[in-house]
Amino acid sequence: MNTATKLSGFALGLVAVFGAAYGIGNLADPVAPAAETRHDDSDNDHGAGDTGHGDESGASAHLPGGLLVSERGYTFQPAAAPAGQFAFRITGPDGAPVTRFEVAHDKRMHLIVARRDLSGFRHVHPEMTGDGTWRVASPLGGPGVWRAFADFTPEGGEPLTLGLDVTVPGDLTARPLPAPVTSTTVDGYTVTLTGTPEPGRTSRLTLSVSRDGRPVTDLQPYLGAYGHLVALRQGDLAYLHVHPEGTPGDGRTPAGPAITFAAEVPSAGAYRLYLDFRHGDAVHTAEFTVLAGDQTAPAPAAPASTTAPTPDAGHGTPGHGHS
Repeated sequence: MNTATKLSGFALGLVAVFGAAYGIGNLADPVAPAAETRHDDSDNDHGAGDTGHGDESGASAHLPGGLLVSERGYTFQPAAAPAGQFAFRITGPDGAPVTRFEVAHDKRMHLIVARRDLSGFRHVHPEMTGDGTWRVASPLGGPGVWRAFADFTPEGGEPLTLGLDVTVPGDLTARPLPAPVTSTTVDGYTVTLTGTPEPGRTSRLTLSVSRDGRPVTDLQPYLGAYGHLVALRQGDLAYLHVHPEGTPGDGRTPAGPAITFAAEVPSAGAYRLYLDFRHGDAVHTAEFTVLAGDQTAPAPAAPASTTAPTPDAGHGTPGHGHS
């Protein structure tokens, strides 16, 4: 099992495991052997970082989500796609494409992409064709090495997050991780963060939304919640996707301005937080850098510049030809 704690109806987990940038658009990422799992029907709202229950063995037993391209027999495989598209398949323990998935947070597949310097982020929802190929307009925003996360639940199985590196060729000027702040502005909205993650203990992180100086009290449900939070650790991009306390329409949860998450991170480090919320019939994403542990330590800076290599065409890099 991943390092995790069940909190407010979902499971959370992050582990400080630093890794190198893996294969470019291929399956050179770490692969974990398949392991038997036990399904626990008592708690069906899991954070994506918690990849299973019961007894697990193998390399994946102590890793957070998104660090492996293959786990428990499931593999994240790129597929050929025309320019401007991103395509992939999830193959199962029998090697065949998986075509049956559970609905989790209103979707059968969540695809999250982030550039490895954390300067780009998208959360999209591909559509599956009959042969098990998932396709979506490319979410990759420019040159660089991107980490793609497939967040899904196979039918009858446990939530799972697999990760794959994809390269968009071209010159790249890497950006340093922004300094920690407690307030940010996106699309005319101001989002304020209260709380600090502390390693080894549960921390409440509250994000409050306002516009034109007035609290927003009519947030719209998005994927079954008033907010979605993805956290990526700088360095290895360990992945955590959690949902807030409460459910829209439950008679207890207000529609803003505050959205509260309970989180536990087991180690010190710099994390980038991405909050998706919906208002005015549009989805907005607010971003924050937070430091867990020693708050006086600066967040590590990314290299000043680099050039993303042109991938070998034989690797079938998905989403080639993106703008």
